[in-house]
Amino acid sequence: MNLALWICQGVLAAVFLVSGTLKSSQSKDRMLATGQTGVVFFPLPVIRTVAALELVAVAGLLLPGLTGVAPVLTPAAAIGLGVVMVGAAASHTRLKEPRAVATNLVLLALCVFVAWGRLA
Repeated sequence: MNLALWICQGVLAAVFLVSGTLKSSQSKDRMLATGQTGVVFFPLPVIRTVAALELVAVAGLLLPGLTGVAPVLTPAAAIGLGVVMVGAAASHTRLKEPRAVATNLVLLALCVFVAWGRLA
């Protein structure tokens, strides 16, 4: 179980490291051009805030388990990212992008698994 949780945490950390980095460094037009269509409904300051929160959550997914300090931050990070995935799924649903919605739901399931596994 612990190994499965670490694998899921690693996958989530990798996905959100890329996502947060791209959202924090690209213009909104560039994000849309490269397929990050879910940002279309949000102003750039909101996108940048979400990007910063994603990057903080990456640290929350990994560092507590690696250092043994404040392990409650791992499920908190997973829950926060789950909330982001609910919002992303809503945006992609509005855009009628079923593949993106499916991806969001898979990531949401990983977030729920990590939060549940680390709280148990």
